[in-house]
Amino acid sequence: MKIDVLTLFPDMFNCFLTESIIARAIVKNKVEINIIDIRNYTTYKNNQVDDYQFGGGGGMVLMCEPVFNAINSVKKKDSHVILLTPRGKTFNQTKAYEFSKYKHLIILCGHYEGFDERIYSLADEIVSIGDFVLTGGEIPSMMIIDSVVRLLDGVISKTSLESESFDDGLLDYPVYTKPRIFNDMEVPEVLLSGNHKLINEYREKERKRITKEYRNDLLK
Repeated sequence: MKIDVLTLFPDMFNCFLTESIIARAIVKNKVEINIIDIRNYTTYKNNQVDDYQFGGGGGMVLMCEPVFNAINSVKKKDSHVILLTPRGKTFNQTKAYEFSKYKHLIILCGHYEGFDERIYSLADEIVSIGDFVLTGGEIPSMMIIDSVVRLLDGVISKTSLESESFDDGLLDYPVYTKPRIFNDMEVPEVLLSGNHKLINEYREKERKRITKEYRNDLLK
């Protein structure tokens, strides 16, 4: 998979690309991630990429030309262009699986007051990460990339992906490790039994209990 991220603040991605699972996926050639500075595609000598909005109002707006130029520089026939904006549908695990099937994702990070409305014509899909406002799309893009890349074949083990939260509308089951007893809190005996049938039954029951207790809305 190839992912191109268009942003005004490329340095925000430095640590993200060099740590943990994302870094290992890049080293193993499971994904290629390019961070593209939108300012490199403006025709203004002072690298201007935004301006005041017509009709008045607070905040600066990303201009069409540099964004169109940046996207057109990397877009191919198999590209899927994603705009990050509050008007998009909320990103979830189902969407992460959908995105993981594409060969090439282009993610456009907004900033300031937003996009010139004509930029939306470039999008194959618009996505939001929730009903709240951030200063830009850089952090949301990292969240989406992280959730998608871990689903690619060979990035993490298939057993780690089994029974994950949200895959079937339920949260994940509780997990434990050493010590068996800590501050009078004990590991459930069934997990120490070696009886995999009972363990699976226990875990399924716990998934339903935890979902009902913490995210009852998922059961609806």
